Amino acid sequence: MSTHKRENIWVNLILNVVLPSILLTQGTKRLHLDPAPVLIIALSFPLIYGIYDFVTRKKVNLFSIIGFVSVLITGAVGLFENIPTKWIAIKEAAVPLLFGIAIYVSSFTKKPLIRSLLFSPELFDVNLIESSLEEKGTRNDFEKVISSCTIWVVGSFLLSAVLNYFLAVWLVKSPSGSPEFNTEIGKMTALSWPVIALPTTGVMMVALVKLMKGIETATGKHLDDVLHPEVREKMAAKDAALEKKKAAKAEKEK
Repeated sequence: MSTHKRENIWVNLILNVVLPSILLTQGTKRLHLDPAPVLIIALSFPLIYGIYDFVTRKKVNLFSIIGFVSVLITGAVGLFENIPTKWIAIKEAAVPLLFGIAIYVSSFTKKPLIRSLLFSPELFDVNLIESSLEEKGTRNDFEKVISSCTIWVVGSFLLSAVLNYFLAVWLVKSPSGSPEFNTEIGKMTALSWPVIALPTTGVMMVALVKLMKGIETATGKHLDDVLHPEVREKMAAKDAALEKKKAAKAEKEK
């Protein structure tokens, strides 16, 4: 059984997205610091979290990389005055676009990124799945499922790029270096979750569901049997707790 710690998605989002964004938009005014130190502090959150995550879970954190690159470019633009706002829109689209391209290109290598994003040993019993594929001779069928999921994941990043671009064009109209610019960046960050994250997460979930169904078909096993043991234990504990609550409620109604 793996001893790697499971990631807390809320801590991930707060340290890689929320805190750096707040610092970029409010840090100069609230902390009474120049833009350069604020940028360094903002960059430290995704950088330190990414290093910590790699040390504790032996896994490269994609959110930390995206967060670091995004904060670096946004902060660098904010350090200079009168840079055309179109570059903010281009930057907002470029980051997810580059990751989408990276995921697609990696699918032709021995270590495709899709396996880290979806076919994760933290979620699935990868060894059991691999042995089942060999026993049933369904390796090629499973690889077709992986390829299909790759297209869906790449599509989610492309969708994010398009939505990022138009959101930036719509909101960011003031020149960099101005107070209005910081306010507009703050609004863009606040709206990025409902406007961008939710639709793209929905597409990612479609890919995950397709992967789960593909695993069941290729291995001939029920999904519960191919999940990571820790995941199965947690699901079983939740089911037991739910049954206990139902039994207690039924007892009170007697």
